[in-house]
Amino acid sequence: MERPGPSEVTGSDASGPDPQLAVTMGFTGFGKKARTFDLEAMFEQTRRTAVERSRKTLEAREKEEEMNREKELRRQNEDIEPTSSGAHVVRDCSKSSSRDTSSSESEESSGSSDDELIGPPLPLKMMEEPSNHIEEDILGPLPPPLYEEVEEDDDDDGDSEEEENPVQKIPDSHEITLKHGTKTVSALGLDPSGARLVTGGYDYDVKFWDFAGMDASFKAFRSLQPCECHQIKSLQYSNTGDMILVVSGSSQAKVIDRDGFEVMECIKGDQYIVDMANTKGHTAMLHTGSWHPKIKGEFMTCSNDATVRTWEVENPRKQRSVFKPRTMQGKKVIPTTCTYSRDGNLIAAACQNGSIQIWDRNMTVHPKFHYKQAHDPGTDTSCVAFSYDGNVLASRGGDDTLKLWDIRQFNKPLFSASGLPTMFPMTDCCFSPDDKLIVTGTSVQRGCGSGKLVFFERRTFQRVYEIDITDASVVRCLWHPKLNQIMVGTGNGLAKVYYDPNKSQRGAKLCVVKTQRKAKQAETLTQDYIITPHALPMFREPRQRSTRKQLEKDRLDPLKSHKPEPPVAGPGRGGRVGTHGGTLSSYIVKNIALDKTDDSNPREAILRHAKAAEDNPYWVSPAYSKTQPKTMFAQVESDDEEAKNEPEWKKRKI
Repeated sequence: MERPGPSEVTGSDASGPDPQLAVTMGFTGFGKKARTFDLEAMFEQTRRTAVERSRKTLEAREKEEEMNREKELRRQNEDIEPTSSGAHVVRDCSKSSSRDTSSSESEESSGSSDDELIGPPLPLKMMEEPSNHIEEDILGPLPPPLYEEVEEDDDDDGDSEEEENPVQKIPDSHEITLKHGTKTVSALGLDPSGARLVTGGYDYDVKFWDFAGMDASFKAFRSLQPCECHQIKSLQYSNTGDMILVVSGSSQAKVIDRDGFEVMECIKGDQYIVDMANTKGHTAMLHTGSWHPKIKGEFMTCSNDATVRTWEVENPRKQRSVFKPRTMQGKKVIPTTCTYSRDGNLIAAACQNGSIQIWDRNMTVHPKFHYKQAHDPGTDTSCVAFSYDGNVLASRGGDDTLKLWDIRQFNKPLFSASGLPTMFPMTDCCFSPDDKLIVTGTSVQRGCGSGKLVFFERRTFQRVYEIDITDASVVRCLWHPKLNQIMVGTGNGLAKVYYDPNKSQRGAKLCVVKTQRKAKQAETLTQDYIITPHALPMFREPRQRSTRKQLEKDRLDPLKSHKPEPPVAGPGRGGRVGTHGGTLSSYIVKNIALDKTDDSNPREAILRHAKAAEDNPYWVSPAYSKTQPKTMFAQVESDDEEAKNEPEWKKRKI
């Protein structure tokens, strides 16, 4: 059978597609000739259409502008013209303004009246008071710049009021309390979207809180101990929100994902190497850590081994770079806190000798800025934070001070505030989202007052506002820029969230509106009985009312009571040897190992079996039966037999 040609398949004949072929293929469109397109013609047609449409649009716009000009001129003429007399003025103006149009000239020459003028009707006041209250210099309606000036003045007044009162932006009208535990909440972290909060404390626990999934009971949906028996010192979400950096009292930082599963753990260095730059990781307790704000997967940690190290999540076996803080004399000094700048190009660290050192991220040898007496020596500076514009650095010292620095002129502090007691090595300070306020917390002894959240204005560094948090120290504070909510960690195991329904977004507002689930409903559900056919009394198995009787029955059952098997009496049965002890080892010990036959003469012991071996050879003799000669043993005679066998001549001689 011949295969049809291309013309037959495409149906190029004049009669059209074959109906039988269409039925065979299952659809009617099979066999039609393919449609061809000329792209150049299509582009040309599109270009012409666009040119024509643009031309029409320009013509319509020109006509509209001409009509608007004519209407404006007529409206001006109506305002100037008196109501009773002076009609010739309007005519002269109309003639002079419309010389180019023949229609307007014919209307003026024919002496058309004022009723034919085009435009809105005159106001009643203008009809009654013709020209007494109208200035001839002003044509048309009053210009709007007066309103614009008024609006601008109002805006300036509003801006000045806001600048004068940045306290009004603090969201503190409402609060919720999250119960973390009984010990200090030493770490807070909030993801970039503001959906989840993570808290860590001195009780080694890390708890996850989901604002969208919580109800009014405010319970954490997950709790874990990622670092076993080490206190949690710092928690921070990455800039993408998919990983959390966990810094504890150990020498190895960990990275976990959003659900708490471990992603990586930093390697521990060799503590017997003197130069810490030659080790692959930290060798002493960590203090804090921070994610890079721009580069995904890069973070930084500082430790008691007098180093600041940067890491990459993809390479947990070795750090990326090592920064070694030094005193002015070149001695080691321990960094107590560290952070990245907002653009990620600078690394700042505060040390135990009171100095603040700032490095370029790519230059690990010498610091770019070094101020040796930023805070009192011997006090642990608990926090350094960059402003959102990246020009100002705030430092929270262990000497109960808060200082503000300009990194462009890093020779003295811009402002300094004292009287801010702190007793924790991780007391925070942070900037408000608009960079106009600086927030920090204060510590108190137990039973000696309440911890406060203190707000300072950045421009003047005045203490503008305070919030009494609780009767314990305020350790951590976090002001989220998207939510406009303030998270606070306290010394008595609480995490508080402050918000304003009008100024804040999402976050705590999502869980407050949800009603708490009632526990009674769950109890009633557990008490109800589900009746099934096999639960009826006729199908129910007999139930023992007393467990003592059941125990007695189980005692009589050898399988349930695991009764040991008794010793076998007699020769044995069932593969068991019926001897002393009932086992093969006891049989061997009884019959073989304890045989103490005295074999002091080995020759006699061997010859004892000679007759049996000669009568019934089994091992060696059959192999040599044809080749081995017959064994003959020499006869040994005694002295009496020798005397009897002596010849006669010897006896006579004797």
